[in-house]
Amino acid sequence: MEVDVRSLSHSRHMVVRGWAGAALCGVVLLVAHLGLGIGGGRLDRPIDQWLADGLELFAAVGCGLRAAWIRRERAAWTVLGLSVLSFGVGDVLFDFVYGGNAPTPSAADPFYLAFYPGCYVALLLLVKSRISSFNRSVWLDGLIASLGTATVGAAVLFQVVLAHTSGHSVTVAVGLAYPLADIVLLGLTVFAFAVTRWRPGRDWASLGAALIMIMAADTIYLMLSANGSYSEGTLLDALWPMGLLLLAAAGWHRRDREHAIDLEGRLLGAAPIAFGLAALAVLMGDHLIRHLNPLAVWLAGATVTTVFVRTALSVGENTRLLGRARALSLTDVLSGLGNRRKLLHDLERELGRERPSAFVLVILDLNGFKGYNDRFGHPSGDTLLARLSAKLEAAFAGRATTYRLGGDEFCVLASLAENDPEAVIDAALTALTDEGEGFAITASCGAAMLPDEADDPPGALRVADERLYAHKALLYRSRGRSEDALTHVLTEHDRDAHHARQVAELAASLGARLNLSEEAIVELRLVAELHDIGKLAIPDEVLQKPGPLSSDEWDFIRRHTTVGERILAGAPAFRTIAKLVRSTHERWDGTGYPDALAGTAIPDAARIVTICDAFTAMTNPRPYRGLIAATEAIGELRRCAGTQFDPFLVEEFCRMILAQGSPSLPPAAAPPSIGGPSRA
Repeated sequence: MEVDVRSLSHSRHMVVRGWAGAALCGVVLLVAHLGLGIGGGRLDRPIDQWLADGLELFAAVGCGLRAAWIRRERAAWTVLGLSVLSFGVGDVLFDFVYGGNAPTPSAADPFYLAFYPGCYVALLLLVKSRISSFNRSVWLDGLIASLGTATVGAAVLFQVVLAHTSGHSVTVAVGLAYPLADIVLLGLTVFAFAVTRWRPGRDWASLGAALIMIMAADTIYLMLSANGSYSEGTLLDALWPMGLLLLAAAGWHRRDREHAIDLEGRLLGAAPIAFGLAALAVLMGDHLIRHLNPLAVWLAGATVTTVFVRTALSVGENTRLLGRARALSLTDVLSGLGNRRKLLHDLERELGRERPSAFVLVILDLNGFKGYNDRFGHPSGDTLLARLSAKLEAAFAGRATTYRLGGDEFCVLASLAENDPEAVIDAALTALTDEGEGFAITASCGAAMLPDEADDPPGALRVADERLYAHKALLYRSRGRSEDALTHVLTEHDRDAHHARQVAELAASLGARLNLSEEAIVELRLVAELHDIGKLAIPDEVLQKPGPLSSDEWDFIRRHTTVGERILAGAPAFRTIAKLVRSTHERWDGTGYPDALAGTAIPDAARIVTICDAFTAMTNPRPYRGLIAATEAIGELRRCAGTQFDPFLVEEFCRMILAQGSPSLPPAAAPPSIGGPSRA
């Protein structure tokens, strides 16, 4: 017998081993006499009564030592020790007071029957102590197992005892109390095994085997007594002392690891289904074969009902788990915001409607986050991301959906029925801004208007990503790191690598000719360089199309000024430039786009860039036509003066171009329509 005495002192260690050795010797002697007849009849009384009863009391001593010397589970083993002691006292009364032939009821019966409630309490205390965690599903699985076992016991054992029990009501009550107590004990034992998922370990296996041995002895005794065939001095009498000693020994087995059980959401296992079928068989037997006792029928009904409850609980738990798993699959773990999958799901839902609502999709990327990570470490970086995520979510609470797409990339999807796109961009950029000692975090952004600029999720993300890339390049340039950064972005997207630079040079020259301030000329140059940044959202097949454009393609082209405005407006330093870029395709007669401005309502810088852009476009080859001579282009500008272009600015521009070859042409006087930098 292996005992767990590692935490005991040497003396107590020796006591436990001595107890185990003595118990083993007593059992061997008892079995040898009762089973093999060793010692003959002269040893019947010393062994059948003295030794057997002594071993039962010795088992109570083993439980008492376990409770006294080991604090853990002390309450359970104290109750169990008292229960074993009560059973042993009952046997002492049975053998030495009644001489092995006690009436029913007798003084021994209360001591015998007290054993069972003590076992119930001790079992429940041990289950609570040794099973670290389990939920309602596990409890119901154990209840199904215990009820199913009790049903079979009631249909077999209780039925036999009931059929052979008669006499005074007290006699019948005491006679039926034993099978009832055994049925409950069997059910609780099976419950304990069920909640350990039928892998009890050595300690639980020893405990269960001891209780089953005692119940088996009770069952055989009751059935033999009911038939009048029980005789004292057989091997059956050894089962009670052996079971009680095994029960005490279970307290000294080396503890197995506690079971952490979480079966939430699992469907019924094989054991609950088997017990449910057994209960159903009892009900069918009661109806088709013979009427059983009400206890068996009620227990069978309770078992089947519990199986239905367990099934309903499984369905509910699986539904909740599915919802939880789906929510987790759509949620970024670090920030709690929606992830990229959630964004695609929302875009598919909104854009898939028959009449999609208008939305703005804003993708944002942090600037300076890599340096923050390198300096302060990744745990601090995660904390920063969580803080910025909370700010972003709070900024749009109740009016837009926020996402973290991974890394330091975020997104906002806002309905235009409730939000202004510029306000959305401003709020997002503000929320993703943070600074402290040694760091400053800002954000770049790219926006797409849905469904006008894209009608499917990939297209929406592509448009927003391209504008995000352009905005980052713009910020890169605005910080003075490279004068050619944004031009490089435009060049990558537009085959005409020099167009923007040529327009900027002409616009700056015309500004100088008009005696604009140096500040106004710098601003004019920027507007000219960036006036086509919105073309980043136009596919190459449209920009480079050799033939005429369709009406849909023209609609796409006409949106590039508002797109450019949104790209530039993401950087506070370029918001003035953004408004001017928006107006670079307005016409003097009010038929331009996007706002149909007319005359001097069109900003000065936009009117200048419009003329320079048209001249550069005519004098450079295009996929859909060849180049035009400068003189022809001048003629075309003059022809459209007063309709498409500011007539005064056209004349000044033409004089400037012609002056490069004929410097004798006099400049025209500037009318009131041209002002200083405050109007540019």
